[in-house]
Amino acid sequence: MALLMDPGAAPLTESEKADMDAIAAIKESAALEFKEQGNKFVKMGRKHYADAVDCYTKAIAQMEPLPPGPAPDASVLFANRAHVNLLLGNHRRALDDADRAVRLSPSNVKAYYRAAKAALALSLLLEAASFCRQGLEQDPANEELKKLIAQVDTQQREQDRQRAKAAQAVSAAKAGVGTVLSKSEILNFLLEGTVDSKSLPENLLDGEDGEHDTGKSSTVTSSGKGSVKWIKVQEGKTLQETLQHKDFIIPAIPVLFVVSSKSTFYKEFKAGNWSLP
Repeated sequence: MALLMDPGAAPLTESEKADMDAIAAIKESAALEFKEQGNKFVKMGRKHYADAVDCYTKAIAQMEPLPPGPAPDASVLFANRAHVNLLLGNHRRALDDADRAVRLSPSNVKAYYRAAKAALALSLLLEAASFCRQGLEQDPANEELKKLIAQVDTQQREQDRQRAKAAQAVSAAKAGVGTVLSKSEILNFLLEGTVDSKSLPENLLDGEDGEHDTGKSSTVTSSGKGSVKWIKVQEGKTLQETLQHKDFIIPAIPVLFVVSSKSTFYKEFKAGNWSLP
């Protein structure tokens, strides 16, 4: 019987061939049924997308093992599952399915579009552009692919601009345009402006930086550009919101103290009656 044949073995008798043809017909019918059921689930809305994915997966299983060459029917199933994964936000799975669909049928324009959409969502701009161009080779008049490749090109230009800006900053730093601070200077900036910074011992910064040590003791002083003052910030604001305010620009490295308003230390902290440990 064909059902008891070893995997990969070819049927030898007419009876075995007939059995194999009957099995293939049953699997094809089952795959078609699962596909149609999956399509219905997609139309029923987001709550049924997972069911649609399950149906397409079962349909694909009925068609396995897939032939090494073109398989248009299987390509449609992979493209359909890619579509639902896109709707669910499963972009990596969508890209894998759409890429498989393209390889199974290079003329499947929908598969190219879905592969490009998934790649774009994953910020794989080169891959997205490649899928768009391949799809347009199959259908030069496809408006969806034209719009998508325009989006990809826009993001690619912005990405190139950001990379150029970062490279320029790195080059400027390597060329010495910026100032490299010694360890003593960094500590000085860290402590400058704290409520009790002047009470720090004069030798606190001595010998911290052998590379830039001048042999002189350092003291923490306030900036000559203006007196250091505390500014009350509305509670509930995030650090990002606070630092973005034009009146809260910090010229050096900020020191942030987090004190609970319910703690016994809170009143002393606000009054400045404290010193660094």
